[in-house]
Amino acid sequence: MPLDDQNSDFDSSRLSESTGSSSDSEYSRQSFTSDSSSKPNSPASTSPPKPVTFDELMAAARNLSNLTLAHEIAVNENFHIEHIDLPQNSLEGRVKQIVHKAFWDHLESELNEDPPEYDHAIKLFEEIKETLLSFLTPGANRIRNQICEVLDADLLRQQVEHDAVDILGLANYVINTMGKLCAPIRDDDIKQLKSTGNIVELLRQIFHVLDLMKMDMVNYTIQNLRPQLQRNLVDYERTKFQEILEETPSALDLTTEWIKESINDELSSVSCETSSSPDADGSSKPNLSPTLVLNNGYLKLLQWDYQKKAIPETLITDEVRLQKLKEKLNELQIVACVSLITSNMVGAAIVGLPEFADKLKRISAVLLEGMNKETFDLKEALNTVGIQICSEVNRSLSERGLDTLNTEIQNNLVGQICSIVEKDNPISSLIDKRIQLYMKSLLTFPSIQKCVPAMPGGLAVIQAEIESIGSQYASIVNFNKQVYGPFYANILRKLLFSEAPMGKTETDASTN
Repeated sequence: MPLDDQNSDFDSSRLSESTGSSSDSEYSRQSFTSDSSSKPNSPASTSPPKPVTFDELMAAARNLSNLTLAHEIAVNENFHIEHIDLPQNSLEGRVKQIVHKAFWDHLESELNEDPPEYDHAIKLFEEIKETLLSFLTPGANRIRNQICEVLDADLLRQQVEHDAVDILGLANYVINTMGKLCAPIRDDDIKQLKSTGNIVELLRQIFHVLDLMKMDMVNYTIQNLRPQLQRNLVDYERTKFQEILEETPSALDLTTEWIKESINDELSSVSCETSSSPDADGSSKPNLSPTLVLNNGYLKLLQWDYQKKAIPETLITDEVRLQKLKEKLNELQIVACVSLITSNMVGAAIVGLPEFADKLKRISAVLLEGMNKETFDLKEALNTVGIQICSEVNRSLSERGLDTLNTEIQNNLVGQICSIVEKDNPISSLIDKRIQLYMKSLLTFPSIQKCVPAMPGGLAVIQAEIESIGSQYASIVNFNKQVYGPFYANILRKLLFSEAPMGKTETDASTN
């Protein structure tokens, strides 16, 4: 598909079959009680699943790999391929080092024979030729012909027979050609090649730089491919996932369980509200909003145990992003708790000063860095945070000619900060609820770019960070709805409306 000059930004108004809108009209009962959502790119029919063969499973795995890679390229502007050397102290690193040393030592011994043996060297130049040719654009005929002529294997063998081969001269030609084809970032590498005197080491370094040039070419291709992927990613991902579903009928099992959990949560919530109502008779079945159910499912991802619990299949491509957002929210929650506790203990007159509040936030953030790792001692870190906070508060009070905190107040402040980690801590629970409330409100807004919900109280100290995370979170959710809307619609229709009266179902279906 050729590239064009269209805007690469996602425009939700141009993407049909999505569930990105917050309005329940897009989740109308009709759409969930009929089969109208089962279009070519929507979930397969309800026929019994067929046994999955190994080849089908491998095909599904390849599709998932392609889908994940395409998604990452499109949504991650910093995605690129890096050259990574294996650690020398690792088994793989040592094996690679031994094998490579044996190869280059063998080549050196061949070239040092009398007369020299050039078979391996010629094979290397054949590989170099193919690599150089792979860098050329279709119209570069002159340099293509020159490379093929100079590095022609038959010609080199003839030169060997007549004792006329010039290995160093060929290497220099290769280096000069690489200099014409490489990206500017490789200019220093090319200069270093020209200063290498030993022919075997020179050939080894040539292959190393060629590998770097291959990586540059891949990243250049990725950069040019990104706009095209962004324009077509919704249809591409939906089609690829449909292929996975056809190969592996169980590919929506985790997603179905995720939605079931959300439905049960909503039913429990409605049940509690109904039972507390004096007019409730308990005889009517709650009529849940599909939008509310799905948004509740997305909120659960911000409290998901990514180490122990598998994520829904439809969110695999964003698993790492969602996990990082969750971990960052955990850190910010504690920072906000520390700020609120300090404010209550010391007084807003000091803590409310912008420069002082920022200083306390920086102290907390630095000492809590890495708190999501299993080896991190959070309680000990919070004790250190409390001690540092007391020190900064006393310094600020002294600078203003005010009385510093006595030992009892300091111990109380440190103790309350350390208690944040305790289960059902009231301040931690309060901040968590307010963060969840803000994230939930984001999912009901039609466009996060045009309208941002009000920040709940107690989160002012982390407002900028929360808004940034919220924007990323809303983008992930809205795009996921656009791609997998038909699949969710099919699941929700079965789970929410399977017991709907037949007459009603038929009437709704006829309206589609």
